Amino acid sequence: MTDKINIAIYWGAGCGGCDVALLDIDEKILGLGEMANIVFWPIAVDGKTKDVEAMPDKSIVATLYNGAIRNSENEHMAKLLRQKSLLMVSFGSCACYGGIPGLGNVTNRKGIMDLVYTQLPTSDNVEKVFPQIITHTKDGEIDLPEMYDTVKTLDQCIDVDYYMPGCPPTTNLINEFLGVVEKHVKEGAPLPPKGAMIASNKTLCDECKRKKSVKKLDHIYSPHEIAIDQEKCMLEQGIICLGSSTRAGCGAKCLEGNQPCRGCMGPTAEVLDQGGSMLSALASVLKVDDKEALLNENDIAELMAQVKDPLGTFYCYTLPKSIIKRKVTERKPFKKEA
Repeated sequence: MTDKINIAIYWGAGCGGCDVALLDIDEKILGLGEMANIVFWPIAVDGKTKDVEAMPDKSIVATLYNGAIRNSENEHMAKLLRQKSLLMVSFGSCACYGGIPGLGNVTNRKGIMDLVYTQLPTSDNVEKVFPQIITHTKDGEIDLPEMYDTVKTLDQCIDVDYYMPGCPPTTNLINEFLGVVEKHVKEGAPLPPKGAMIASNKTLCDECKRKKSVKKLDHIYSPHEIAIDQEKCMLEQGIICLGSSTRAGCGAKCLEGNQPCRGCMGPTAEVLDQGGSMLSALASVLKVDDKEALLNENDIAELMAQVKDPLGTFYCYTLPKSIIKRKVTERKPFKKEA
């Protein structure tokens, strides 16, 4: 196959860092240009939705979709690009697991709107005017995407072929995937099996070079509260590090910078729930000795109070993909059966 392939890149609910990460592959982006036509990339090219709609189905070989599904526009574009693409890649932590936007699942649309438009000190909204999906003006209708109550991952909305986690994905993972696609295009090499994770199957702890020993913790610290030993395991210093429940493949960049892992690569295949796995690991090192059976609710609360922002710590990137998925913000009244 000598003709160039078509590639699309799209940005859903996220920060845009995944788009920038594609530029970090440096000179190899020239090889991408030789191999492919980038037919849709809103952050870099002035493309319109109507242009994608006019493309034949499956004419795009691969779409890299980054960002979570937060509103109706995110979902519409995900479904449209799925229709037009042979391969759909969940690109980055937000697409794979919900990411930072997924923490919006601790509330709902009404709670967020009320906070932003009426409660913040910067809000000067006496009449409590809120954005509307459709606004009628003398010049016609103005429409905005509908914000959803629940943040979803890409594969909770459409069928996904491959996953590339990271906040953002590292250049080595991007190059690895592009290399596989290039060999498939030029040499007919097989693609990875559907559903493959473009990352390591090991945990970050397996690749971490910090010294580890068996130890019980007396106290849990935030990173700014102590002088961190750069040679020693973060968890054994009392700093919550999600390395034991997080997939490797990022190069341990945060740990190299003397900061704990926050879990952006998501769980390994063996981990059902990243936050639950980390809670279990933390419980195993907290120093309670033989008194565990005698701990009352106050003792347990005192231990857990050492963890600042438990939800944001254990589910920083993966809340929408977790067993929990979201906080219940409204319960239906219980109806007693007759």
